[in-house]
Amino acid sequence: MLLLSAVCCAAPVSNAISAYVALQSAASGEGAVDDGGTAADIPPRMLTAYKNAVQQVGKHMPSCRGMRWPILAGIAKVESNHATGRTVTADGDIRPKIYGILLNGSGAGGNTTVFPDTDNGRFDGTASGERAVGPFQFLPSTWEGVGQDANGDKSADPHNADDAALGAAIYLCGNGRDLAKRSQLKAAIFQYNRSSTYLANVLGWIDQYTAAARSPDLKDVSGKVRTVLEAALSQRGVPYSWGGGNANGPTNGICCSPSGKSSTAIKGFDCSGLTTYAYAKAGIRLPRTAAAQAGVGRRIPASSGTSALKPGDLVFYAYAPGRDSTIYHVGLYLGGGQMVNAPRPGTVVRVDPVDAMSGYAGGARLL
Repeated sequence: MLLLSAVCCAAPVSNAISAYVALQSAASGEGAVDDGGTAADIPPRMLTAYKNAVQQVGKHMPSCRGMRWPILAGIAKVESNHATGRTVTADGDIRPKIYGILLNGSGAGGNTTVFPDTDNGRFDGTASGERAVGPFQFLPSTWEGVGQDANGDKSADPHNADDAALGAAIYLCGNGRDLAKRSQLKAAIFQYNRSSTYLANVLGWIDQYTAAARSPDLKDVSGKVRTVLEAALSQRGVPYSWGGGNANGPTNGICCSPSGKSSTAIKGFDCSGLTTYAYAKAGIRLPRTAAAQAGVGRRIPASSGTSALKPGDLVFYAYAPGRDSTIYHVGLYLGGGQMVNAPRPGTVVRVDPVDAMSGYAGGARLL
């Protein structure tokens, strides 16, 4: 009980699901999904490159369908962590350049196959063999087939964010794939790297970024309420972390959730950590736990129904609605029956329906 009072409580272990399952409904269908939005872990200049590539790929692959920036972001996340730690210039050049290991069959890094040099070191800096290059880790021989000038400098450079993102889009499009179809998306990723582990990893990130790409309409929201909501929405795609998050942003969590999952190695938010962060952006300090946050502001009883909620309200869930001491979860109401939510271990910050959690216990209005 001491642990339950210390942090925002997660759902029971029987309800715990992976990010892939949680977001599958958004991306597993045969139709297209929403685009737009942002994600907290992608440097802005890299995100611009991904979005630019989506706009340009049709010129080179007119039969390709369903290319979206979350697909490119998922690949780049796994290949180079979006070139994090490098400088990306306004023109998209990445410095220092990103080089993979020399593919000489030495066994280092799982390298067991010799790849002879094909570019005399032009792209990979060595004539001793091949190594993958740039934020999308192209082999020079592959780049020769897909590389295009995306930023207008008359050079196709795999070390340039714009060029590399467009090259990846072209490569993934293949022979006119429809990437809005899950089966064809899987085939494209598997072509990029023939590893089932790699496929699952990239798909997980694509699903997280797809969730982050869904952009609610805040045109009728202003002032501090808008500040709070935009702060929360900016964290979509950030992992759930039991005990994680504070007024300054995501943090490593603690051990352990009721399901026994440790978050000590996961930087992110739990439910009340996310609301604490969002309201701090508007200069409002919240207590750290969901149950304690129910005592702040004007309480909105559950008996009034969800129609009584307004954008910016805290939304509570309890094991025994009517008894605030049993509150186990809090979300941030967006309007239209939606909330920004950090649901449980294995998921990410995302937009969910208010009825996604059980035991609606009313809300609280702070603004």
